[in-house]
Amino acid sequence: MRLANKTAIITGGAQGFGAGIVDKFLAEGALVLVADINAEAAQTKASEHANATPCAVNVADGNSVQAMVNYALGQWGHVDILVNNAGVTHLPEAMETISEDDFDRVLDVNCKSIFLLSRALVPHMKERRSGAILNVSSTAGLSPRPNLSWYNASKGWVNTATKSMAVELAPHGIRVNAINPVAGETPLLKSFMGEDTPEVRAKFLSTIPLGRFSQPEDMGNAAAFLCSDEASMITGVLMEVDGGRCI
Repeated sequence: MRLANKTAIITGGAQGFGAGIVDKFLAEGALVLVADINAEAAQTKASEHANATPCAVNVADGNSVQAMVNYALGQWGHVDILVNNAGVTHLPEAMETISEDDFDRVLDVNCKSIFLLSRALVPHMKERRSGAILNVSSTAGLSPRPNLSWYNASKGWVNTATKSMAVELAPHGIRVNAINPVAGETPLLKSFMGEDTPEVRAKFLSTIPLGRFSQPEDMGNAAAFLCSDEASMITGVLMEVDGGRCI
């Protein structure tokens, strides 16, 4: 119960890696706000647990983000942990062929959302002189893959933002870390690979020394540790949860 009595907002918490983080945080004793743009999916996920509360949010919209934070504070009185998990990608294509709309969507959801969540929640954490923020990045930001250039760039932004946030917020008692998963068994897998066939999967898995995709449970385990008091001396870390992909 390493997160007992902790309160946590997890964006993109209804499915994929986010759902794995939600499950682990609840198992470790946290109270969790399952925040997702898909209100029905958030409700379904939250209904699985007594200590989970659903909340519909568009993480790329400042008003929606502020409303979510206000709701969480109204529910609990304080927020201990923020997990910026919501993310999207564009389909694998040559960089010059990606549409402006797709580019904007990737940057809005993967990058702008962290700015908006920080703007809404960091003042509260500063006032309490306590807090843990976890950004879900990607190996794409450390070892870029061809034809995912703008997604790669967005996750490189997340990695740099994580370190910058960690340095700036450390004097206020707030820790900021990131996890960098390799592609996993999530709804985004097909988008990353372009197509989901046994041949494409085999080719992708051949680049991962441990020979498997990241699982939601892997992300939950890493996230729970980094957001717990056991990691009280860890900040600014980009943890590769990738089966050795970036070696």
